[in-house]
Amino acid sequence: MSTDNPTSSAVPSVYAALSVQPRPDAPLSAAQQRYNTLLSRMETLSAQVERLQAWSDRHRHTHVQALYQSAQQMRALRQSLLVFLHEQLQGEALTAQQQRMARTQVRVLIEQLAPSTDPQFQALAELYRLDEDDLAEERAQEAQRLRERIEEALGQPIHNANQYQTPEEMMAAGMRQWQRQQQADDERKAAKRAARKALKKPAAQVSAQVQQADARSVIRTIFRQLASALHPDREPDASERERKTALMSEVNAAYEKNDLSTLLRLQMQATLTGAAGASNLADDKLAAMCLLLKEQVTALEDDLAQLEFTLTRDLCVPVSAQLAEAVMTQALQTLQANQRHEADSLASDLHRIQNEAELKRWLKEQSRAFKATSA
Repeated sequence: MSTDNPTSSAVPSVYAALSVQPRPDAPLSAAQQRYNTLLSRMETLSAQVERLQAWSDRHRHTHVQALYQSAQQMRALRQSLLVFLHEQLQGEALTAQQQRMARTQVRVLIEQLAPSTDPQFQALAELYRLDEDDLAEERAQEAQRLRERIEEALGQPIHNANQYQTPEEMMAAGMRQWQRQQQADDERKAAKRAARKALKKPAAQVSAQVQQADARSVIRTIFRQLASALHPDREPDASERERKTALMSEVNAAYEKNDLSTLLRLQMQATLTGAAGASNLADDKLAAMCLLLKEQVTALEDDLAQLEFTLTRDLCVPVSAQLAEAVMTQALQTLQANQRHEADSLASDLHRIQNEAELKRWLKEQSRAFKATSA
């Protein structure tokens, strides 16, 4: 898998063509600057979504296949390791302490392999579920250690902490308490904001209503201009009539969605007013257009956030528009290498512990590692 870098496009930006250009005799007004800023933000977000999607299309299939193959290999190795340890527990070669270590490893493997419909696995899971006294004690100790760390982070004790006996229960309790703290903080801040806005609300409502009405008026005006210019029935040339029919379909779809940027682009394609139309608008009308553009910016931000979340979840590495493609590609390669290394280590361990002395040393190593991660 090769690393790659985003390439710049030689195609002129549609958003730049729609922006208001400053005149030699007058600087841009605040409304014009806001309009240009929103167009620029839309251009950035659209490019980020397109870039991430293209990067994903290049790497997703190969990466997911590699992870799947590694996961299947590790699952088979863990299944073999589980069966081997169970067989060793049936003999008399292990001391009582070594048997406890081996049972701990068996339970770890059962957790890693679950869920499974394999009859052999289900039988072993049921067998080792019947002997959980020592495991329950270990998990209770883990829960207490976790409690100390959570209370230190929260700055206060966990409510009714003694009723939580497992790390999962303690973590869930800590998260609930943290969420309550955050909610209380948010409610206090919201109350303060509401109190400040209460004094300005009547004027703000009137202004918003006027701008919304102006925004609808701008949309209707552009739509009517386009409908008049693109009416297919008025075009005698067949190929031009086909082009206008396709453009009119886009116009209708954009009008239904209040998609101002698309209507402006189509207006430019139809050789109407183009960017000059925005340049000639009064500031109050331009402010109304900014309302529509802000909604589209928000929608693009949501689309980008959802794409980043989905790719991060599916590819198991951080994916963000703020990261260079080479960095994300390297993360894919590193994860694949780590998965292969883990599978190789499992295969090596399984081969190593066929020797009784090595099995005992391995159990001691795994016990130390387990305690270190639980501390």
